[in-house]
Amino acid sequence: MKEAAEKKQVYNPYLPTYEYVPDGEPHVFGDRVYIYGSHDRFDGEMFCLNDYICYSADVKDLTEWKYEGVIFRKDQDPRNQNPSEDNSIPRIYDVKSRFGNGLNPPGIHALWAPDVVKGPDGRYYLYYCLDFLPEIGVAVCDTPAGSYEYLGLVRHKNGTVLGKGEDDLSQFDPGIFIDDDGEIYLYSGNAPMHKEHIGGKQGSQVMTLEPDMLTLKTEPRLLLPSIADSEGTGFEGHEFFEASSIRKIGNTYYFVYSSVLSHELCYAVSDKPDRDYKYGGTLIDIGDVGLNGRTAAEALNCLGNTHGGMECINGQWYVFYHRQSNRTQFSRQGCAEKIEIADDGSIRQVPVTSCGLNDGPLEGKGTYPACICCRLTGKDGAVFSGQKEMQLHFPYLTQDVPDKEPAAEKEMSGDTLPVQYVANIKDGTMTGYKSFAFYNLQKITLKLRGKAKGTIAVFTEDLTKPAGTLNVDIAADTWQDITGMVSVSNGPHDLYFRYEGEGALDFITFTLHADNQ
Repeated sequence: MKEAAEKKQVYNPYLPTYEYVPDGEPHVFGDRVYIYGSHDRFDGEMFCLNDYICYSADVKDLTEWKYEGVIFRKDQDPRNQNPSEDNSIPRIYDVKSRFGNGLNPPGIHALWAPDVVKGPDGRYYLYYCLDFLPEIGVAVCDTPAGSYEYLGLVRHKNGTVLGKGEDDLSQFDPGIFIDDDGEIYLYSGNAPMHKEHIGGKQGSQVMTLEPDMLTLKTEPRLLLPSIADSEGTGFEGHEFFEASSIRKIGNTYYFVYSSVLSHELCYAVSDKPDRDYKYGGTLIDIGDVGLNGRTAAEALNCLGNTHGGMECINGQWYVFYHRQSNRTQFSRQGCAEKIEIADDGSIRQVPVTSCGLNDGPLEGKGTYPACICCRLTGKDGAVFSGQKEMQLHFPYLTQDVPDKEPAAEKEMSGDTLPVQYVANIKDGTMTGYKSFAFYNLQKITLKLRGKAKGTIAVFTEDLTKPAGTLNVDIAADTWQDITGMVSVSNGPHDLYFRYEGEGALDFITFTLHADNQ
């Protein structure tokens, strides 16, 4: 008798763990969903150092993501072909003091968060900004994920490049949307995170474009409130910071953005695409801050920025976002969660999970990578993702070899690929996963390395009552299996591992043994 085929699954992060594609903007074109995002370099010294790549999946099968290749290189933009002496940047950022110099060759700017739309001529248009330069670039392609060619810069009717005009605000994180009537809306901008940074050419903006996809039809106008003008608006505490993304559901427009908290995606709603937005709520927070009253001091993962968008895929709405890794802001990975839109149009905040795009909980058997954890806290909780903040006091996600680009092409050639794991597990570390459908789970094997002596308690939702305990006593630079018996009732459950003891561990996989495996 043939054994049943193994059920395909997908988990967070949904792309291969060697791919660092944050700012994910999902779009369904035809029968596939495409992910357009920026592209971090693992262990890079700045955001988005790699070229744009794209992944896609069949809308009916989100378990298998196809690497579409590099779709646009940073050196295709003419502004990246000559060294620039212009070091002017928005006030909220101070690159020299915060991030250092020499991050790209002279004159080579990074490709930040993009968006893509199918234009009135049937071609696909990619809108992007080169890091701190104030303009919006546009590239075009005949297919959603082919080789995009540089088209030009968005400009005023008089030919002045948007962002260069005397009264223009700086452009940032463009979002593009074509309404049912054919009107083309372009959203852009960033705003201060802190009141001491108020001032300068910043703000949430909306404008419309001519059918050439480059020329402004209407001039930019302010859209969402910032901390400079939010009093009495309902946005207080969740004002616009960056990451404009727009969707239309029925007759309602949903504007998704990153708030001044940075680690959450919020939404606002209106019956018009370009005005009168009301604050809706938080969609997702990468530390589950705000969920059930949780504060930032109680975050379930390290904090940092997040950016993404909503999309309906095969009848189900999802929110796409990114998480932090490697004790830095510059090694971010794409994740996604199901969301539900209530009859009144509201959307409740959803928790970060390990199962993400999967059709329900993950199977409660088999081997899983430890890096799909949705909770990673030390004895003192979680802090901002940075070496200065975390030092070696907190656990973190990292990988075993340097970045390889383009990684997916390396895979095709048979090269060894990076593998991600949880590092620096010390006394009090909690690693958590949501969720699994357990049936007859009997024991668990953890693959660990390091120098440590103690115990790992296994929990489900009740963190006061262990379902089992594994004894740890290792001193090895190679991966070792540690196995223990557990008692978990059948059905869907979260899964948590808490280490108590001396030393430090790395954690790469766990195996759930069920049905007498």
